[in-house]
Amino acid sequence: MKKLFALCLAAVVALGLAACGGSTSSSAAASEPGTSDAASSAAASVAAAGKDPANCKIGVIQLTEHVALDAARDGFIDALVEAGFNRENIDVQNAQGEIPNCATIATKFVNDKVDLILAVATPAAQAAAQATTEIPILATAVTDFVSAGLVNSDEVPGGNVSGTSDMNPIEEQADLLVKLVPEAKTVGILYCSAEDNSILQAGLAKAAFEARGLTVNEYTAADVNEIQPVTTKAVGEVDALYIPTDNLFAENMPTAALVAENAKIPVICGESGMVDSGGTATYGINYYNLGKLAAAQAVEILVDGKDVGTVPVGFASVEDLEFAVNEANCEAIGLTLPEDLKG
Repeated sequence: MKKLFALCLAAVVALGLAACGGSTSSSAAASEPGTSDAASSAAASVAAAGKDPANCKIGVIQLTEHVALDAARDGFIDALVEAGFNRENIDVQNAQGEIPNCATIATKFVNDKVDLILAVATPAAQAAAQATTEIPILATAVTDFVSAGLVNSDEVPGGNVSGTSDMNPIEEQADLLVKLVPEAKTVGILYCSAEDNSILQAGLAKAAFEARGLTVNEYTAADVNEIQPVTTKAVGEVDALYIPTDNLFAENMPTAALVAENAKIPVICGESGMVDSGGTATYGINYYNLGKLAAAQAVEILVDGKDVGTVPVGFASVEDLEFAVNEANCEAIGLTLPEDLKG
């Protein structure tokens, strides 16, 4: 059972005039894109005068399906519909976890002349940015836009890409692990070695746990076939596990969670969807609200005519963080919640 503290980001719901061009259809690489003044100018011309949201064509590239990415996508679409956009003009394409598919989808959206691309997850955003410097791109569920090569800075992106970051409250998550498992001496960090966002979070988490006097072991998986053996190795060597907002592990969380539960090892997760899928607990962001925040940016760009290169990258506020706990998992591994985390 999940307990949530905190909620909502306000979605901007403004309507505008004029018309959007473009068309959509359907179909299924990441490279390090750069940003430039030329790209910023092109994006500015695309968003020049306000557009009629009912006629705008939007393409959505989603890296893969799992609870967090689905929630971010749904928050984005629901908020746009509330703001007057037509759901039928939003073309959602899923790359099924295959990075080359992201590039194929991005190219399709460029050919379709969509008015805006939403990219869900870092590889999807990188593929979109590689495909066009003219169409405005918003990304969500991206941990670090700068290190991913998507923007010049969070404050002034400078090109045709902006969006909302899912950077975790890693310090708070480290505190949560220490509070739930005070006897822990060794923590294992599990993540995908092919995901830049996970590598970044793992480094930050390692520093956070070591600052709290814990020994840290890192365990990586390159694909789904390595998740069970890597997790099995980890639970034999640590007192607790930490898994960041990693797409590979989030998509296959039940596998890792079952191994940990059988070994009675608690798993602190990067986000609440992973807790729902068998993890122990988290203190993290609300992905649905993160998607709504990206929708507010889309309204600014398409309806208000803002240059995407001037729209700062958005972050979840402290008020929007949520605590989630899997009580069934706690019971299975014999973990008793502190009184202040109950109820």
